[in-house]
Amino acid sequence: MLETFFKIDFPFWGEASWWRPEVLPIILVLVLLEAILSADNAVALASIVRSLPDPEQERWALRYGIIGAFVLRVVLILTATWVIRFWQFELAGALYLLWLAGKYFLEKAAEASGQPHVPMASTLWQVVVLVSLTDLAFSLDSVTAAVAVAEETWLVLLGGVLGIVALRFLAGLFIQLLEEYTYLESAGYVIVALVGTRLLIKSVAATWLPPEWLMLTAIGLVFLWGFSRREPTVATPTEEVPEKAVK
Repeated sequence: MLETFFKIDFPFWGEASWWRPEVLPIILVLVLLEAILSADNAVALASIVRSLPDPEQERWALRYGIIGAFVLRVVLILTATWVIRFWQFELAGALYLLWLAGKYFLEKAAEASGQPHVPMASTLWQVVVLVSLTDLAFSLDSVTAAVAVAEETWLVLLGGVLGIVALRFLAGLFIQLLEEYTYLESAGYVIVALVGTRLLIKSVAATWLPPEWLMLTAIGLVFLWGFSRREPTVATPTEEVPEKAVK
């Protein structure tokens, strides 16, 4: 029974060894795949973490959230051959991502109409849970792609570990960039909505699923919009030295 859920192989030698020459191109493809897929995930996670008022809390929320995301991603990879049989998992991930994006834009609309600002999450642990679940929902698509590239579980696990490492550094970078670019936070939630919509179509009407290049193009355009306006820097006024009268 357990073999149905967990199929793990860590070959160190023999014909199935991971030192085989044909394994290296697969690892390079997985690295590239995870790097590409981590960018949109990272800006989404950074946007969630930014809802905390204290930068120190943001850092701790990102650390704990990434740990939770790593655990959930490993579980997803180990059970991937079972999970991908059930479209309900992708539907649940899609509905969660759409709820997350909808909640953000409804709060932005309420704030624009003069209502008091309501953050996405008010406590550190709420943000940690949101970060972990959001990465899991994003991973439903990336893990499926990784399984299609590499049939061996240890290769998919390696790709997942590389993705978490890339995610950690990219999310930290985007937290800083969110302070500099006006539209980047909203762009992160637009990407969340795009990924959620794609998962929804994939789960209920796979024949209508748009091609991958169209999705990547849309995400690229959203990124361009996110970086289209920079917050004006406030110049510190120089202290004027009064002129002395020459007598």
